[in-house]
Amino acid sequence: MLINELKLRNLQISTGNVNTAKAGNAEKAANTQSGGTFAEALQSELDARNSAVGFSKHAMKRIESRNIEILDSDMLQRLNDGIEIAAEKGSNETLVLVDQTAFVVSVKNRTVITTMSQDDLKGNIFTNIDSTVIM
Repeated sequence: MLINELKLRNLQISTGNVNTAKAGNAEKAANTQSGGTFAEALQSELDARNSAVGFSKHAMKRIESRNIEILDSDMLQRLNDGIEIAAEKGSNETLVLVDQTAFVVSVKNRTVITTMSQDDLKGNIFTNIDSTVIM
């Protein structure tokens, strides 16, 4: 529900301290009209955005130059799962291995920093990582 719609319905809107009786009435009215509070809707949106992995420009260039195919939704789901496992263990920068593809990921930002195919893995050393997750 838009703020202007709430104003039209004479509901109290504030970003500071308000009379709790008025605030409670406004919250009840908003809940019954929209099915939930603004805080719940915002948290739901943030959760959805935070659950998706992103790719840096560098990673996108590597995917393109190394002809790595990441179109498989199962692969992306397993990458997300690997990031979740690393986050639960307190990792910051992790190497996630999914099938024959390696992803170096910033766990905090949920962003792939770089990626390599199986052929590119041979003879390479991964530095500045604190964990590895094999999916």
